[in-house]
Amino acid sequence: MDAVAARRTPLAPVVIALAIVTIAAVGGLATDTTSAWYSALDRPSFQPPGAVFGPVWTVLYLALGISTWIAWRDVAGPRRPVIVGLFVANYALNLAWTMIFFQLHAPVAAGIEILSLLGTIVALIALLRGRHPAAAWLLAPYALWVGFATVLTWTIAATN
Repeated sequence: MDAVAARRTPLAPVVIALAIVTIAAVGGLATDTTSAWYSALDRPSFQPPGAVFGPVWTVLYLALGISTWIAWRDVAGPRRPVIVGLFVANYALNLAWTMIFFQLHAPVAAGIEILSLLGTIVALIALLRGRHPAAAWLLAPYALWVGFATVLTWTIAATN
C-alpha cells in the first residue's frame, strides 16, 4: 500500500488507537505493585512514586499513537514494512516487559527484554528522523522514559 492509499484507510487510526489502549489496559491489569513479591523488592531511591507512572504513560502512549499514525500515513516504499514491523515489535515488547517483570517476577529477563524495547525505539527514531521528523520527535520522550526504566530495571535486578 502506498502513502496515498494509506491516507484513504480510515480504519488505520482506529486500529492504532485500539492497539495502544489494549496494551495500556492489559499492562495496567498485569502491573501489581501491591504483591508480596514487589513489596519485598529492594528498589532504588530514584524510583518515582507510583502515582507518576499513569500520567507519564498516558502522554507517552498518546505520542506513540500519533507517531505510528504519521508513519503509517506517510512512509512509503521499501522502508514501510520495516517501520511498520518495528512499531508492531515495539508494541509487543512494551507489553512483554510488564508481563516478564510483574507476572513472571523476573527482573533479569525484563532487563534483557527492555534493551530490545529501547532498541526498537532508537531504530524508529533513526529511520524516521530524516523524512518524518515529527514522528521521530514524538518518540523522543518515550525513548528517554524507557532509557530511565532500563536503569530502574537493571538496578532492581542487581540488588535483588
